[in-house]
Amino acid sequence: MSDLTKLTAVEIAGLVASGEASAVEVTHAHLDRIAAVDERVHAFLHVDGEGALAAARRVDERRAAGEELGPLAGVPVAVKDVLTTKGVPTTVGSKILEGWRPPYDSTIVQRLRDAGTVMLGKTNMDEFAMGSSTEYSAYGPTHNPWDLDRIPGGSGGGSAAALAAYEAPLAIGSDTGGSIRQPGAVTGTVGAKPTYGGTSRYGLVAFSSSLDTPGPCARTVLDAALLHQVIGGHDPRDSTSIPAPVPDVVAAAKLGATGDLTGVKLGIVKELTGEGAEPGVMAAFRESVDTLAKLGAEIVEVSCPHFRYALSAYYLIAPSECSSNLARFDGVRFGLRVGDDGNRSLEEVMSLTREAGFGPEVKRRIMLGTYALSSGYYDAYYGQAQKVRTLITRDFTAAFEQVDALISPTTPFVAFPIGARTSDPYQMYLADLFTIPTNLYGGPGISVPCGLSDGLPVGLQVMAPTMADDRMYRVAAALESVVGTFTPPAL
Repeated sequence: MSDLTKLTAVEIAGLVASGEASAVEVTHAHLDRIAAVDERVHAFLHVDGEGALAAARRVDERRAAGEELGPLAGVPVAVKDVLTTKGVPTTVGSKILEGWRPPYDSTIVQRLRDAGTVMLGKTNMDEFAMGSSTEYSAYGPTHNPWDLDRIPGGSGGGSAAALAAYEAPLAIGSDTGGSIRQPGAVTGTVGAKPTYGGTSRYGLVAFSSSLDTPGPCARTVLDAALLHQVIGGHDPRDSTSIPAPVPDVVAAAKLGATGDLTGVKLGIVKELTGEGAEPGVMAAFRESVDTLAKLGAEIVEVSCPHFRYALSAYYLIAPSECSSNLARFDGVRFGLRVGDDGNRSLEEVMSLTREAGFGPEVKRRIMLGTYALSSGYYDAYYGQAQKVRTLITRDFTAAFEQVDALISPTTPFVAFPIGARTSDPYQMYLADLFTIPTNLYGGPGISVPCGLSDGLPVGLQVMAPTMADDRMYRVAAALESVVGTFTPPAL
């Protein structure tokens, strides 16, 4: 493994800015690493080596011309295949979009390009971001670099695995029910879900429009904060984008790295630390709570009684929105088209296309959502779930009147073996038990490595009020300053 692939994004950017290493050298090192290990990890669906080297050359030319470079210029980044990339395949892990090359960049990707980052390619994911293990990708599962027989989390397991395998120092994910944070937890990396509306959804292939949130993934908290700063902020092309600046997450991460949490009050969520979590996960969490207290934080227990209904509410709201959003994949306008032999009706072509193009989990959620929205059932299911969402939001509001941020384990268990839960959807859904409430509320959350259980990573989740993303970065960086970063066994 090249020494350049072992560096943080901050370190790489510093070398490129000073001329000690060129962006092309850095890019070659990461492309070589991908070539060496990704056959076993399968973090990437598409590697754009030519495009990456062209972007790297532009950075080197700018530096040679004396231009001032941004804080992440020349740093490679992997992008979850849910974001459109002009001329580069965007499949969302689904056969129904196999080979589609979008005619435009998503706002997130455009901001990455403008910042001088180098996009290595598109990472594997559960189809349409529906899953917790990256086993529901139509292109095969991704493997956890800590143990190649285990899952890397989902739906953004490809992004997290690319980080853990040192194939990229930065990655982009999207979080609808935990799809950034849960993979971060089980791969020993950092995953941050920004405030809903704090990052643009323009060009993000929609799963659940009121929940989907693009965000940064990295190996350190400061790297995640720097990436957050680059991709965040108002976008007039996204009607849900918040017209306000991103909180100073970078300054917060640097403050947290000093290891001083004096004056910070943290609430342990009673409902997220009871039954359901593995003993090893809880042991690592409790040890981390002790660490945060030693750093000066005041720790109290907080009750959010409606969190226990979050999983049920989520699996009515998200599938309902997915049923609506995925109706556009009809075999007519773009993507896969099956059965168009001139003898079939449009309805038959649509049916055959969807049967061939959608995988089992996507079909399951479309059926759930369509049923929940159907005549006579809307109020009983979708309507009731939205009422629960309101109660969960009130729980968060009440909690943040008492504390600055909330903490819990990120996920109830460490990475499980590939294939262990695919036959039991409910057991799979439990992977997001602790992350879903934040999505229903719309606030920010981050997962930071906090220990090991049976040799596998455990994550601690920090949740903050809406548009107070800086608080979670400060707490996460403070814990990282003591616990350190995590390195998986060599591949």
